[in-house]
Parts: sequence; structure tokens; C-alpha cells
Amino acid sequence: MQIARSLQAMRQRVGRTQAEIARRAGVSVGTVNRYMDWRDPARLTVPTIGALADACDATPQERAALVELVRTQADGWWVRHAAVPDWMDPLLSFEDLATYESVYCNHLVPGLLQTRAYALALHRAQEPRAAAEEIERRVDARLKRQDILKRAPDFHLWVVMDEAVLRRRVGDTKVMAGQLDHLQDLSQRPGIDLQVLPFDTGAHAAGAGGHFLMLGRDDVHDPMGSMAVVYLELHRRGVYLDDPEDVQGYKITFDYLRSQAANPARSLDLLADARTEILK
Repeated sequence: MQIARSLQAMRQRVGRTQAEIARRAGVSVGTVNRYMDWRDPARLTVPTIGALADACDATPQERAALVELVRTQADGWWVRHAAVPDWMDPLLSFEDLATYESVYCNHLVPGLLQTRAYALALHRAQEPRAAAEEIERRVDARLKRQDILKRAPDFHLWVVMDEAVLRRRVGDTKVMAGQLDHLQDLSQRPGIDLQVLPFDTGAHAAGAGGHFLMLGRDDVHDPMGSMAVVYLELHRRGVYLDDPEDVQGYKITFDYLRSQAANPARSLDLLADARTEILK
């Protein structure tokens, strides 16, 4: 999926047809189409992906990233590297095709729900040596990613948020108050479910782990078009799991978290309480 999306983006960037790409790469149009269709399960090869990348005028960095993806495609997991361009980020690829996303966060407000002010304060704290222009670029990309929330009802987001997220101060009082107001507004939108996991819950199903999200797409008419993947948030990178046993394990964990979290009405009360405490 990531390979196909990357090739499609590069082809569009240079404005060439599949036939032109095929001629430049010395392969058939059918081969080009197969590499650009993420649902084709056939094995990909390093020489062919290299030729296709060259035919799309890929940079050395882009070509190396695609070759590495082909070399590791059988592993069943991907590691996002800071050197890989944003449009080749697998998380964006998965979200672009997902119809639902389930998120558990225990530390910070997830990216899809952040305000610009919160995201700026967070990036400044996490990357104190980064240039202001770079931070602005990353925040812009994060806000652009939130466009998927406009796809409701074709996209459904369910978030279980530890109460600690509401109490952790990111930025000043104004930033936090604005972020909590934003969460209250989002929780009223169709296609978004937000639950808070209160402190008085005690030990819970995800107590031994950290932030994770599940992305999925169920296609009853074309099983090859279905997908399910888990994304684990790590320091400066993310790990993706697509083994059915792993995915099922996280689905069960999230089901327990939903049952242990406060219902939507009480979750709104907890958001309001946190806002009141911050403004004191």
C-alpha cells in the first residue's frame, strides 16, 4: 500500500502516464499498474521498483526508501524513519484508505484532535533545537492530516483518552483551555466518539502499554480491499503491526478500554472539570 501510494504520488508529480512510465522503466503497462495497485498481492522486486522510481524522477532518498520497503515487505511491519518524505509516511497511507480508526492515548491529545496552538506548544517542547520554520511546517502537516475528519460518515474515529491527558499542561492556560473546548466540540460531531478513562478506574486493560491506534477498512464485496493495522507510537518513530493475531489482541484491549471508560455524558463532565481546574 505504501509503495503503491508513493509511486502514484511521484507519477503525478512528474505528470507522466502509466504508458510513459512503463516505456522509461522498460516494463509493461500491466507491471506499472500492478505496482501502483496496493491490493495486488504479487511479490515485488528490487530491480523493478528501482526502474519505476527512476522513471518517475525519484530523488536518491526516495529511491532508497522504496527499495528498502520492497526488501522488507515480507516482514509484516514498517518503521517510519525521519528521512522518509511525509507523503511516503505509512500512517498517512493507511488513514487515506481507512474507514475507521480507534485510538487510545495516555499521555497527550492525539494528533487528529489537537488545536494549532496545542500542536505548536507540543512541538516546541519536544524539539527545542528545531527552527521555527520547521516546527511550523510540521504543525501545518498535522493539521492537514485532520482533513480526514471531514469524511464522516465514511470515516469513524473512536478515542479513549486517559484523564491524565486532560491534566497534563501543554503550553499556557489559554492553550489548554482552548484545547479542552475543542475536545468538547469534537465530541459532539457525528463520526467521532470520545471517552475519558478516569483516574478512579484504577488498573485497566492498557495499563502496561502506551499510545496506540488501530486503522481498518472492511470491504465485504472485495476482501482484498480490506485492511487492519495497529500503529504503536514510539519516540521519534512508529511501528506498524498487521499480523491478524496482533490486530485481534489490540481490538480486544480497546473493547475493554471502552467498557472501562466513562460514558460520553460523564466524559463531557470530566472535560469541563479539567477546564475549570486549569482556569483556577
